[in-house]
Order: sequence, then structure tokens, then C-alpha cells
Amino acid sequence: MKKPKKAASHTARGARKSPGAAGPADSGSDPGPASLSLPADCMVADAAALKESLAGLIGDSRPVRLNVAALQRIDTAAMQLLAAFVRDRDQNGLRVEWQGTAPSLSTAARLLGLTSVLKLPA
Repeated sequence: MKKPKKAASHTARGARKSPGAAGPADSGSDPGPASLSLPADCMVADAAALKESLAGLIGDSRPVRLNVAALQRIDTAAMQLLAAFVRDRDQNGLRVEWQGTAPSLSTAARLLGLTSVLKLPA
């Protein structure tokens, strides 16, 4: 069994993606899920970087793990991007997993009616 690799920096705003997460999965090994760590602030100013990070993972055949442990603030622009990402992956039979908890994400999802779209854990 291979050791998990450290996540590499992906954007200047703090989102971190695992190495090779945007590329196809190796056919000879199971590298585990692709992962993206959301920064403390996911606001409209960061939307382009978040969109780029998510776009690189949209078609990855591995599950995508979104780590929200550091997330403290999120606005509707970031919520829309996350909702579209989860919806598109779900429509293509691809999984999204949530790692960590972020009260700001849960609250925003509840207020915007996106809890089920995001498939947030109960």
C-alpha cells in the first residue's frame, strides 16, 4: 500500500489540491481520492481560483474529497460553485466526499436551500 502524498499548493488564494488530481487516475494503481482543501475565506474575490481548482477535478474518475476544516467564511458565489460541482459530478456518477466540518458552510447551505444539493453529511 502506498503512502498518501502531501497536498501541493494549487492556487495563490490557499486552495490546495493533491498532486495529479486534475489528471486521469492511473490504471495500474489506486491513488485514493483526489482532494481539495478550501481556504479559510471562500468569497467572490476568490471565485475564479476556486472555479479553476474545481474545474480541474470535475471529470476525475476518483472520488473527490473536499476538505472544509479550515473554512471560516463562505459567500453565495462560492456556494454556487460548490453546488454546481457536486451536482455535475453526481449527474455523471462521480462521488464527492466532505472532510472536516465548517459551521459557516452548513449555515450557508441551510439558508440557501443547498444542503441536499451539496450532499452534506447530517
